[in-house]
Amino acid sequence: MDSRNKLHSRLRLWEFPDQYIIEPANGSGAPCLDISRVDASMKLIDQVGECDSLRVPKIHPISGVVGMLKLLAGSYLVVVTESERVGSFLGHPIFKITSLKVLPCDHSLKNSPEEQKKMENEFSKLLSVAEKTTGLFFSYQVNLTLSSQRLHDLGAESKSLPLWRQAEPRFLWNNYMLEVLIDNKLDQFLLPSRFNSFETAIGKDIVDITLIARRCTRRNGTRMWRRGADADGYVANFVETEQIVQMNGYTSSFVQVRGSMPFMWEQIVDLTYKPKFEIVQPEEATRIAERHFLDLRKKYGSVLAVDLVNKHGGEGRLSEKFASVMQHITGDEIR
Repeated sequence: MDSRNKLHSRLRLWEFPDQYIIEPANGSGAPCLDISRVDASMKLIDQVGECDSLRVPKIHPISGVVGMLKLLAGSYLVVVTESERVGSFLGHPIFKITSLKVLPCDHSLKNSPEEQKKMENEFSKLLSVAEKTTGLFFSYQVNLTLSSQRLHDLGAESKSLPLWRQAEPRFLWNNYMLEVLIDNKLDQFLLPSRFNSFETAIGKDIVDITLIARRCTRRNGTRMWRRGADADGYVANFVETEQIVQMNGYTSSFVQVRGSMPFMWEQIVDLTYKPKFEIVQPEEATRIAERHFLDLRKKYGSVLAVDLVNKHGGEGRLSEKFASVMQHITGDEIR
């Protein structure tokens, strides 16, 4: 990666009454990021200004900037306050976010109508949930959103780009929150984050095994409440899982994907143990499944699809529909 695009791995946050300053703390003398607490505007400055008795800052070490979130009137800066190293990916350290902090840039609220202030206050309370979010991972040096297979195929020009520009949007969970920083060309402060799990097992002098899951940002939601595919073929709870085995200087990568049945269906959640399934717009099922598998072929090549649902009861109806749809799709590239 071009040294000008490398992420700052050590940062210091200065909280002033009217501004936040994020200072690179690696002794490089790189510019600091100045963020207004009035209107959330951003600019680079050479150094942190003088402090006095009227402007006494709170100073904290942080691991990175997740991004900026805009609500009705105010904006909110989200930073990583704590992280822990959980392993490595292709020799590069991987970190899990253990604590986030939401910093308001909402002084402009003072001039907003009372009703807007009330709604903003309600929405900002929900952000406290974000501070407790678990399952977000990042790396300062390698693109976690791409499998090692796809990273291997990247050209030298692509590898020199900032990590956010290399990222696969499907697996970049803070994509929207990074937009303001991207617009301001703040590549060295942009920390791409992905959601799900990361596990490593190390056998002494024998083999290193890494299991990494990448959860898709499209059509996400909780089990039962989010099912099936949308009209574009994107399925609920889509996850790409990669198993990497490294031994004696060799690396192998095996990629699987999983997701909800690729046509429109839903589950009516009620008080029963197993809520009923309902297939929606069955006449569109083949077209939607075709779009789904066309997308998979473009991204992964040939596909072997495995039906894992029960063959009886409500799930049996889904299995039958899937089988009938696949009769129109299967071929040399889709089995």
